[in-house]
Amino acid sequence: MKINRKLIIITTAAVLSGFLLGWLIFGGSGRKATDEHQHETEIAGEMIWTCSMHPQIRQNEPGDCPICGMDLIPLVADKDEDLDPEAIRMSSVAMQLANISTAVAGSMDPVKSVRLTGKIQPDERLVFSQSSHIPGRIEKLTVNFTGEYVSKGDVIASVYSPELVTAQEELFEARKIAETQPQLYNAAMEKLRNWKLSENQIEEILQSGTSKETFDIQADVSGYIMQRKVNTGDYIGKGKVIYEIADLSRVWVIFDVYESDIQWIKRGDEVRFIIASHPGESFRGRITFLDPVIDPVKRTARARVEANNSSLKLKPEMFVSGTVSARLTGKSDNIVVPRSAVMWTGKRSVVYVKSTTEGGVNFVMREVTIGPSLGDSYIIESGLQAGEEIAVSGTFSIDAAAQLAGKPSMMSPEGGPAITGHDHGGATMSGTAADMDQTGSGVIVMTQKPVNISSEFKSQMTGVYDAYLKIKDAFIASDAKIAGEEAIKARNAIEAVDMGLLEGDAHNKWMQQLKTLRQSINSIAGSSDIEVQRTAFSDLSNNLYTAIKTFGLADKTVFYQFCPMAFDNKGAYWLSETETIRNPYFGDAMLKCGETKETLTF
Repeated sequence: MKINRKLIIITTAAVLSGFLLGWLIFGGSGRKATDEHQHETEIAGEMIWTCSMHPQIRQNEPGDCPICGMDLIPLVADKDEDLDPEAIRMSSVAMQLANISTAVAGSMDPVKSVRLTGKIQPDERLVFSQSSHIPGRIEKLTVNFTGEYVSKGDVIASVYSPELVTAQEELFEARKIAETQPQLYNAAMEKLRNWKLSENQIEEILQSGTSKETFDIQADVSGYIMQRKVNTGDYIGKGKVIYEIADLSRVWVIFDVYESDIQWIKRGDEVRFIIASHPGESFRGRITFLDPVIDPVKRTARARVEANNSSLKLKPEMFVSGTVSARLTGKSDNIVVPRSAVMWTGKRSVVYVKSTTEGGVNFVMREVTIGPSLGDSYIIESGLQAGEEIAVSGTFSIDAAAQLAGKPSMMSPEGGPAITGHDHGGATMSGTAADMDQTGSGVIVMTQKPVNISSEFKSQMTGVYDAYLKIKDAFIASDAKIAGEEAIKARNAIEAVDMGLLEGDAHNKWMQQLKTLRQSINSIAGSSDIEVQRTAFSDLSNNLYTAIKTFGLADKTVFYQFCPMAFDNKGAYWLSETETIRNPYFGDAMLKCGETKETLTF
């Protein structure tokens, strides 16, 4: 019994020692391994990659979306319990991969470089009409072509005048009785003076004693012949204009100021301008007059610059290009931000404001009111304070991450479910107006519920579409001026649409579309900045696409095309009458960039 008891005690101690040793060896390392695995899992969790357009895609490494081909973006889990519920958190790695950069907003004196085009014209105050003071027939013209220079007093024409012959005979008869009737003699002399005969000419007539049949007409001013009004042999009356003479020692440079730029231009502004025929040379002058009336067709006002032209380098009808460094009065304390910082839907403008917490960098969407464009920047009227830091590049990636997280974003200001389809530029599409479907190829197809449309209304819609194509062609040619002119014509076509042809739901749908179409077309017509115009054209394309899908056209085939590289790789759509890609957002620079996403046949 003693042996057995001793054996049991030894065995029990050995077992307990083995458990203790095993726990020391394996227990701690197992916990460590578990912690390391959990840490690795957390790290891996921070680097999930997804597509902003197809959030169902999840990968653990960067690459392209297998559906649409867009670059995947990192999806970061929100671990900061104290984070603003509307903020989106971005890790430093995510910011670097998305090329996100920020800048501090500050107030500054807004200066905009306004580009102007115009032509040189004669100074209207130095243009004279050279008339004949003697009635009769043109016997000789000593100046036979326009552009010839004449000096004051030069003989420019000879006139045969029966009336002047009679007046000379009267002078000879009056001279005979000058001592007894001096009034009659003086009256005969004055009659010749009224016909602008000089004292020397009258004296020559009196000394010769014979009347002259032709008389010379002398130039009243010095200048260049701008226009010849008569030919040899023509009969002219007293006061008939023979030549238009202009003094070109000073000229006017007439610039066209677009309606959208008028607020920047004022009298006294200095204009620097160049002329193609004088490369490498620049000229300057100050605006002395600004038209109070807008040209109803061109939508421009004329600004006049007076320039010295003693060297005659500035010739009438020359084209000039000018620049004004303009300052907008009353805006000196406003916030100015880069153009790339603002995301614009046509109705709302937003920026993303950066904040930093212990958990990392956060961005919150902020709606702002934008003022005039400065070209590469915007004036912020309200919504942003000086000293706040905002994203100035990569804003689309931040917005995409906000959409995926169901937080407030550009297209969803209240937040909500993640967007699973392509953004169509802010076009209003409710469930009753349009249903969006995603095809396997990544092409978005909009299926409209049918509405009853008359053939006459479809014909008018076709007129709007045809006018839109002219704007598109102007952007293909990168011609902002033509685009603005064609936009005015398109606006007239839109206003010519008779909404009385629609009833019920169809009428309500058109009223919704009409407002957005007007906004887009007015933005194009009211700007001379082609990049601003192209942004509005993108909205116009999206809105017109929705209208066409709703109401249809008359015997047309429409190609709905897309360029993924437009607007800093945000992408943009347009409508075309041909399947051939001719990109209106890049013109000659990338004419064939894009693809047809949908074909509509009516």
